[in-house]
Parts: sequence; C-alpha cells; structure tokens
Amino acid sequence: MLTLLTDFTIQNVMIGAALLGIVSGVLGSFAVLRRQSLLGDTLSHAALPGICIGFMLAGTRDLPMLLAGALVTGALAALAMLALTRTTRLKTDAGLGIALSISFATGVVLLTHIQTTGSAGQGGLESFLFGQAAAILRSDLYLMGGIGALALAIVSAFWKEFKLVSFDPDYARTLGLPVLALDVAITTIIALAVVIGLQMVGVVLMAAMIVAPAVAARQWSNRLGTMVVLAAIFGMASGLFGALVSATARGLSTGPLIVLAASVIVLVSLAIAPGRGIVWEWLQHWKNRRSLPARRVLTTLYRLAAEHGDPAYPAEQSMLDAYHGTATASSLERLKSRGLISAVAHAPEFTPHWALTPSGIIEAETLLGRREAEPGI
Repeated sequence: MLTLLTDFTIQNVMIGAALLGIVSGVLGSFAVLRRQSLLGDTLSHAALPGICIGFMLAGTRDLPMLLAGALVTGALAALAMLALTRTTRLKTDAGLGIALSISFATGVVLLTHIQTTGSAGQGGLESFLFGQAAAILRSDLYLMGGIGALALAIVSAFWKEFKLVSFDPDYARTLGLPVLALDVAITTIIALAVVIGLQMVGVVLMAAMIVAPAVAARQWSNRLGTMVVLAAIFGMASGLFGALVSATARGLSTGPLIVLAASVIVLVSLAIAPGRGIVWEWLQHWKNRRSLPARRVLTTLYRLAAEHGDPAYPAEQSMLDAYHGTATASSLERLKSRGLISAVAHAPEFTPHWALTPSGIIEAETLLGRREAEPGI
C-alpha cells in the first residue's frame, strides 16, 4: 500500500479525485436543495461541445482550452434553461431536458467531425465521455485546484445570499436581492464543478458526482452548513476510494469506481441515517404499532375522566377490557411504567382500577390534539 501511495501517477489521481469530491459535494448541495438534480447532468453533457470547440480552436488537446470551452457551453446551456423556464410555461425539468439533449447532440456531431478529420492531436479526446484519470498531470491538478478554490471562494463570499435564494427565493426578492443574478451565479459555479470532473469521471458520469454526495449528506442533517460539510467529506471519500481500488485492481476505471463508491454511500445513508433512513422509519413504525393499544387505552381513560368531570376518575380494568374487546393488562402496565396512570383503590370494589396522572392527562391531550383540557380536567 505504501508503495502505491508513493507512485507519482497514483498520487495525481488521488489528489484529483479528492478535489473533485470536495468541490462537487459542496456545489451539488445547492443543486439538490433547489430541486435541480438534473442540472449536473445537463451541464456535464453540455460541456462536450465546448470540449470539441476548444480542441478545434487550439488545434491540439490543450486542457486549459478544453476546460474553458466546456465552461462556456455549460454555462450557456444553463442560461438557456433559465431563459426557457422564466419566459415560457415550461417547468425546470423540461428546460433542463431540452438543454441537455440539444447540447449533447451538438457535442456528438462535433466529436464525430473531429474524428473524421484525421487530426493527429485528437487522440484521446473521446476519453472525456467516460473520463481517464490516469492521464492527469500535476499541472492539471494546479488548474483543477485553482478552479475549485475559485468556486468555493464564491460560495463562501455569498453564503447567506445563496442560502436564502435556495430556500425562499420569494422572500429574497422582497429583500431586494438580485435573485436572477444569484441563480445565474449558482448555476455558473456548479458548471465549474462539472468542468473539474470532466477528465476524472467524464461527461456521462459527472452528474452522479454532483448529486450523490449531496443526497447522502441530506439524509444526515437538516442544516445547510452541516450538509455541505458532509457532502464534501462523502465526495472526497468516494474519490479516494475509487482511486485506490483502481490502482490495486487491474483493468478497472477510476471514474466508474468513484461513482459506485458514492452510490454505496447514498444507499447506506438512505438505509440507516437517523430520522430519515429506511431502517429508522421502519423502527419508528414498529414502535408506533406496538404503542398503539396503550395510546387507545390512555385516551379512553381521558374521555371517561372528562365525561365524569373528574381528572382522577377511577376506571375499572374489566370495563376497559370490555370496551376495547381485548385484554388491556399489558397496555396498562406499559402506561404505568411511563408514569401516565396509577393503580387506585375504589371501595367497596376490590377489582383493579386505574386513574390518570397529571403527566397522563398532558399526554392524552397531546394525542387528541387538544391544547386545553375538557371541562373538569
């Protein structure tokens, strides 16, 4: 393992994967919260014609020129989507779908044209479709790091504005904020994240890197700051895992492994995240079903007490059994252990009787949705 970590190529791949994961996790959080998960897919596919145009202008596979072209066409596709949704009755998903299909079709046509020209410099250009992490150079990392730092700096500088526009654009508009300009800014920096990942995971898989870390992080937190940090951590972990596995396993591409790692994190988060995970919801459902009989007995005691105008009204256990059509002993013991009811004597009878405690009254009112007690309670 240490030998692998000292390999120059593997170091480049790991650093690039980590940078990609951090930036895509942070910026993807805003896309997910704005319900624009398809935005990453649109921008990544819209980058293909820009890559081709950049190659045609440079005449060679010059990475800065290719990425600049990808950024321009990606941003133009995003702006076209915004224009469609704001000037027509099209929904956001329809606008994204139109921008995606037209951009990618244009990119495929340009790529085919370049390949038929027989240019010596076009070799490996198609690798941007699925990524080629092993081809990353140290100079490429400097470029990726600079773009990523710029994107994160913009997010940091306009954190409050981006947060407000993402959650409540109407309120942001009443405060006088330039909502349209902020929308364009958010979309542009997401395009920056897409540009960073093109060489690592490619046009086709980049959308997953925008969405997956953010979706996983959303399961663990309801706070934007915490979600962004978790998304960056999940993205970085996915990148490092994919890079290490591809370095140790022969014939496995780095990009797909990074996306698979991110997908695993998403599945685990969807399953076990507290408060939102499937397992958590199943446990809550099981607890609710188990406590339902006790809740019914508690509300029955409350209604009997309200009917008799006595908060300490002693209800006979056999009467509760007859009312519910089943034995209520286990439910009564459960309520007693929680301090919601207490066993009371009711002379001259010697059968078990139960009465609500003050805590039981409050609990029953909560279950019945009453803020105030019935008269006499």
